[in-house]
Amino acid sequence: KDDDETGRKKKIPSMNDKCAGGTGAVIDKINAKLKIPTELLAEQKYHGIKLHKVAGKCGVFAETDINGLQKVGTPSDELMASLFEAIVLQNLSVLTRGHTLRPHVLLLGGPNSFIRGMREAWQANIPRMWQERKVQIPDGAKPEDLIKVPQNAQYFAALGAVEFGRSEDDCIGCYCGYEKLIHYIDYGRQEEKAKSGGKGLVEKPEDLDVFKEAYRRKKFTPAVFAKNSTVAGFIGIDGGSTSTKAVLLNENGDILCKSYELSNGNPIQDTIEMFENLRSQVESQNAKLEVLGVATTGYAKDILKDVLNADVALVETVAHTESALKFYEDPHVIVDVGGQDIKIIILHNGRVKDFKLNTQCSAGNGYFLQSTAEGFGLSVNQYADLAFSAQAMPVFGYGCAVFMQSDIVNFQRQGWRAEEILAGLAAVLPKNVFLYVASIPNLAALGSRFVLQGGTQNNLAVVKAEVDFIRNSFRATGKQPEIIVHEHCGESGAIGAAQESLRLWRNGQQTTFVGLDAVRKIEYRTTRNEDTRCHFCKNDCLRTFIDIRTQPKNDLSFVPIQKVTKVPLMHGEQRLIIATCEKGTVEDVNDMKGIKAGLDSIRAQHPNFVDYASKEVFRPTNAKSVADPLPTKGWAGWRKGDKERHALMENRKTLRIGIPRVLNIYTYAPLFNAYFESLGVQPENIIYSDYTSSELYRAGASRGAIDPCFPAKIGISHVYNLIQEKHRKKPLDAIFFPMYDVLHSPLVKIVGANACPTVTATPETVKAAFTKENDVFAEHNVKYIDPVLNFADRKLFAHQMLQALQPVLGLSLEENDRAVESGFAALKEYETGIRRRARQVLDQLEREDRIGIVMLGRPYHHDPGLNHEILDEFQKLGYPIFSQNTLPIDDDLLERLFGEEVRAGVVTSPLDITDAWKNSYSCSTNHKVWAAKFTARHPNLVALEISSFKCGHDAPIYGVIEGIIEQSGTPYFCFKDLDENKPTGSIRIRVETIDYFLRRYREEVIRKRKAEQDIEAQLAALEAQLRGEKSEKVVSEFLPDQIGRLEPEAQGMAAD
Repeated sequence: KDDDETGRKKKIPSMNDKCAGGTGAVIDKINAKLKIPTELLAEQKYHGIKLHKVAGKCGVFAETDINGLQKVGTPSDELMASLFEAIVLQNLSVLTRGHTLRPHVLLLGGPNSFIRGMREAWQANIPRMWQERKVQIPDGAKPEDLIKVPQNAQYFAALGAVEFGRSEDDCIGCYCGYEKLIHYIDYGRQEEKAKSGGKGLVEKPEDLDVFKEAYRRKKFTPAVFAKNSTVAGFIGIDGGSTSTKAVLLNENGDILCKSYELSNGNPIQDTIEMFENLRSQVESQNAKLEVLGVATTGYAKDILKDVLNADVALVETVAHTESALKFYEDPHVIVDVGGQDIKIIILHNGRVKDFKLNTQCSAGNGYFLQSTAEGFGLSVNQYADLAFSAQAMPVFGYGCAVFMQSDIVNFQRQGWRAEEILAGLAAVLPKNVFLYVASIPNLAALGSRFVLQGGTQNNLAVVKAEVDFIRNSFRATGKQPEIIVHEHCGESGAIGAAQESLRLWRNGQQTTFVGLDAVRKIEYRTTRNEDTRCHFCKNDCLRTFIDIRTQPKNDLSFVPIQKVTKVPLMHGEQRLIIATCEKGTVEDVNDMKGIKAGLDSIRAQHPNFVDYASKEVFRPTNAKSVADPLPTKGWAGWRKGDKERHALMENRKTLRIGIPRVLNIYTYAPLFNAYFESLGVQPENIIYSDYTSSELYRAGASRGAIDPCFPAKIGISHVYNLIQEKHRKKPLDAIFFPMYDVLHSPLVKIVGANACPTVTATPETVKAAFTKENDVFAEHNVKYIDPVLNFADRKLFAHQMLQALQPVLGLSLEENDRAVESGFAALKEYETGIRRRARQVLDQLEREDRIGIVMLGRPYHHDPGLNHEILDEFQKLGYPIFSQNTLPIDDDLLERLFGEEVRAGVVTSPLDITDAWKNSYSCSTNHKVWAAKFTARHPNLVALEISSFKCGHDAPIYGVIEGIIEQSGTPYFCFKDLDENKPTGSIRIRVETIDYFLRRYREEVIRKRKAEQDIEAQLAALEAQLRGEKSEKVVSEFLPDQIGRLEPEAQGMAAD
């Protein structure tokens, strides 16, 4: 970059931090799943390939996205090209630190040198940056001439070291010969290993023998069938992320036969082969298979249900629970470690009490072990024996799988052998499962009987590590846990699914399964291109059409269907549409309208206050004018400053102010709207940026110089949206982006009400990004206004607003004060109105014994682009949604929930959180803790915590929030680590699982309510009888006897 002072070139180095996201390691990791041959990967194109949304900043997040896309039939070349795009955009948005990559750009390193698509992705994206930033390029120059891979690009670091050495004095860095290097390789590395490593998975051979004797799986023997007999059974299919499993149960629930195969990436084809396998196991004995029911589970459950016309698609957590309960008496904890997901299900008396699922991050999954073994040229079946043979192993830090990928390279450099590295990875897996993903350090608190299941438990090295970890965690208790490996651990999900189809059959439901012959004849074609794009809303999402035929091709003509379609059906075909929402599952607009009407009806019956607030908060307030009269010119002329002020006040009518729709504006928009409106700015001239979307984020992300949490990072993109979209359509005069310092809060006894420091500083960060190389605001003639604001001190706030806006609006001290009061009045009116409506819905929940969900998040999690519309999915399932900012605070309600604690002196007020959180300096954190207390005390509410990736203020209170909720027996659920990517598959699994457990919880609420009503009726009848007797003798002798006849849980209440 040219130095403005010296005119010389200056170097601005930048590199990634510890995270290896956005590097070649991610490509290797994903390609191990896609199985693209090396020679084809090298020639993989980027140009002309359909792209999908894939996370670039984290290899594990990218793997989650790729896995979900793969399961809906997305071709491998599209997945890899999308990964190239994600990696390039990640590097342009973060690694460039806001600088412009000017011509000429050299692409170095292995991925750029050897992979065509990586080069093309750079050559496609960098020119867009040049165009946006008005970088002059030579006339007629092509991108490939200005952005290229030089000769020997993979050796540039080594060549640079040589050049640097040549420039040094001869006395520096004297060559000592290669003998010391040989000594280090032969001996020095062993010394390093001895210091840094640990002992192997087993200390003595006899210990291994004892372990294998206890945990070696018994060989499964399929059932024997009588010749010419008919075998009636129920089939469960588990279309997992890395493998497909199937089981056949008889009418008693016994396993007749099963099948387990690693996935080939196509769930439909994998399932067809599973059915063929089960069928052959029966027919090879000259018997006939009759299928009475079919159920699906796993990642691909919905597709497979539609293809097979199965009886039910069962969410995975439920399937695994039912499987464990079938085989083992009273399990306390089920630990399912699959290829992509980790599930920990906690039970009490045979009923699910709680569950933990990994969020986006899949660190500690089985697929990572499999891909690492394959990277060493080994099959996963060889893993355990090799790992057990290691006498020592490197110590991995538990956590991100991409970090561990980097550790593997480092350990190889130190001389660790493959078997030692595999042992180290097995040893760290339980730490990832229990400490990193599930955050459960005290396993003894969960129970003492553990059932280990999931395909990863087939690896005995992993089982040994888990057994040792669980036993060590019990050491301080003096107890011995019982640890069981499910005898059908790989097929446990499929067994649970088959059990469900058996249950439905026993309840009289006849199967809808297409039949074994139809499955054998299934032919399908997948279409995912511009012809399948949905245009029913502005998102214009791409869909996947799966056209299925279960009959022979007697007629190859197209069906003259009456509905609008660009992909015609052939005779005998049935179309399945995989879309991102319900409206996209049809092609005809009338069908879509019917679906929309149904969804609208559900939304009306079950309000979503998160969504409602995200829209209502930005509405004009229609504030009355509080502006001063216009200054006038006197007989002696203009008074000092009046002429300038007159012009500024006149300008208010046409002044256009842009405000980024980010951060705490989701709380304070009514205040600012009323402030500006009351001074004469027209409501239509207060312009907010668009709601957050992936397109909005990507458009402006390349100006980022740091990589904070996503809510702060999108500030740049929203200002970009104001300049490039809103200003381009009709010019803005100013962008108002205040720095929120101290916020207002209804809570008492708090240390402070400060905003997050990252949030506070974001407007300054944004300003730096747009003025780093040239002043973008000045180029567009837009003023950038970012005052520091204290909402807790009304006088200070008024002073800060006056200082910032007087030069723009021509304010007087008095009218500014009046406008501030108008703003706070509008804010109060908005908050009171939305809480009043929330109270009505809450009262309705109580009357109808229904459940509502409280989103425990920060104000900006009202932004649908930040919460990924997760709350909408719950609303569609019939749950009203509240947030911590919309919970009612009426005196009678607070008295009912907190009154007893106030009278007992536990807290001084219902709005006091000192009993739960002492470090109460962060406003949003304080509100989150209070909302958790509110939710825990209300029988009709459950908590759903929302947190963004890298949120430093949320991290210290994860345990606090969970503890508050669970202490009352209220279910606690969470979506943590939310970022710019939306892992649709993972979100869907969690939503379905949470819905299942909420329905169970509601049944419990209704049961308790009915029990209370029965108790009250019995007590009322007893009281009436005693009053009729009017006898002290009866009271002393008859009452205890009657109380003893009540239900056990009623006796305590009656005695009171």
